[in-house]
Amino acid sequence: MSQTKEETRDNMRITWDQAITMDDGLVLRADIFRPVAEGKYPVLLSYGPYGKGVAFQEGYKTAWDIMVKEFPDAVAGTSNLYANWEVADPEKWIPHGYICIRIDSRGAGRSPGYLQHNNARETKDIHDCIEWAAAQPWCTGKVGMNGISYYGSNQWRAAATQPPHLAAICVWEGWVDCYRDSARHGGIACSFRKNWQDMQVKTVQHGVGERGKKSPITGELACGPETLSEAELVANRENMWGAFLERPLDGDYYRERTADLSKVKVPLLSAANWGGQGLHPRGNFEGYVNAASEQKWLEAHGGSHWSPFYTDYGVGLQKKFFDYFLKGEKNGWDKQPKVYLQIRHPGEKFVPRAENEWPLARTQWTRMHVDIAGKSLSPEATGSSHAVTFDMMGTGVNFSTPPLKEPMEITGPIALKAFVSSSTADADIFAIVRVFDPQGKEVLFYGALDPKTPIAQGWLRASQRKLDTKKSLPYRPYHAHDEKQPLEPGKVYELDIEIWPTCIVVPAGHTVMLSIRGCDYEHDGDAAVLSNMKNPMKGCGPFVHDDEADRPPSVFGGKLTLHAGPGQDTFVLLPVIPAK
Repeated sequence: MSQTKEETRDNMRITWDQAITMDDGLVLRADIFRPVAEGKYPVLLSYGPYGKGVAFQEGYKTAWDIMVKEFPDAVAGTSNLYANWEVADPEKWIPHGYICIRIDSRGAGRSPGYLQHNNARETKDIHDCIEWAAAQPWCTGKVGMNGISYYGSNQWRAAATQPPHLAAICVWEGWVDCYRDSARHGGIACSFRKNWQDMQVKTVQHGVGERGKKSPITGELACGPETLSEAELVANRENMWGAFLERPLDGDYYRERTADLSKVKVPLLSAANWGGQGLHPRGNFEGYVNAASEQKWLEAHGGSHWSPFYTDYGVGLQKKFFDYFLKGEKNGWDKQPKVYLQIRHPGEKFVPRAENEWPLARTQWTRMHVDIAGKSLSPEATGSSHAVTFDMMGTGVNFSTPPLKEPMEITGPIALKAFVSSSTADADIFAIVRVFDPQGKEVLFYGALDPKTPIAQGWLRASQRKLDTKKSLPYRPYHAHDEKQPLEPGKVYELDIEIWPTCIVVPAGHTVMLSIRGCDYEHDGDAAVLSNMKNPMKGCGPFVHDDEADRPPSVFGGKLTLHAGPGQDTFVLLPVIPAK
């Protein structure tokens, strides 16, 4: 049994393995970092499955090394002894008058129980932990939630339960919709979660014990004092990938793991990453637009998934937000632009710009029509009909603009209208927006996890083309995913494909390309590797769609034909932003 221990070190009063008892009697374990001076302070709380006792530097070595090299300010002003993957560094917050609480989620790290992610039980746990923290004698009664990815996405769901003492949330790169953002892109199963459970979760499941890592500070086993057998560990966790494969359509399982944004009313800061294609940015934009909060802000940046959160820019933004809502400081946050975008230019150049809304009201929604014969994209629709056929699991076809005469800014969500026919009862469409320089070299960007990613990506399984007409917008189709409508081989179908939001200022002389493929995008360069990712990455990061159980060759190994012309106007709708 874990034992609670207290000590004062590094100008912090630390409680290791604080017991927090849930309504079903299960005891979760938390580490609490407080200022040494007596008094009441606001709390920043995080709850997740990565093991509070695992050092960032050890558990995520390559990610740490990249951050140290490319963002030195992220690791400055702190000993980094307490660095933990995707959560706030207490040494950057305690001197600023905050308490940081890190909770191992049920079944993970030093918290026992059945490991099942993002479900109603976990959401109830978070709600109760917030209320527990608010009631402690050292808390002002105001609790905020902060953190990246898992620690961000669970904030949407926790906020939707409306804990009375949750005063603000900062969702840094966190998905909302379990089905559309995470499990199944356009209905196609994304293999990330299968590999994620293998690489990042099973390794820190409660009961790994002696086979797992130790806290570099306390020397305690990061996954709890007892060591369970492999069979016991398997019995004590959900097979998340199996659950996804068994459920090809949206339904109660995914809805349980998706926040009802109409119930999210707390002040919020939603921070998106332009390069996060495949998991997070859709949730940050959808969460910002659809949350019922009267006080809400959107920020969008580039760079790696983890580093900007820890930089002076990231921490400064977070502190200004939380100081205003958790401390009541009149620091000008109420004058903060509702939308603050780091506008992306080639060469990893970002120029900050304040805006008032999302998508931007001055957007010129521009149709770029596909001309199959000319392999081109044009503002003018083609007057003649053509078709092109390619392997359904192949690299497909490309259509490009002429070299641009003037710079073009593309910022916002993108939609593709396509007319297709299939040789089988289904087909998967992968839609990629790309940019090439005058020498024909592709312009790639640092993605959230992959160092070389294209401008934007979208996906759709043709049998799940049915739209939810109440939620669909011309620039953001919304698919119901509540039934399969098999294709009749040879018959032409109209598809609306959502391409996730992006931002790029395309210089004059460059070209914009639309790739319509039957498989995941890959660039021509060398693959990249992260220690916490299973496979080398070639442009999509770990967010690939390669599972034969979901894409059997008997169905998805046929031929796909793209049609364009009068009555079958295939086009991509781009959010072109005129200069202010």
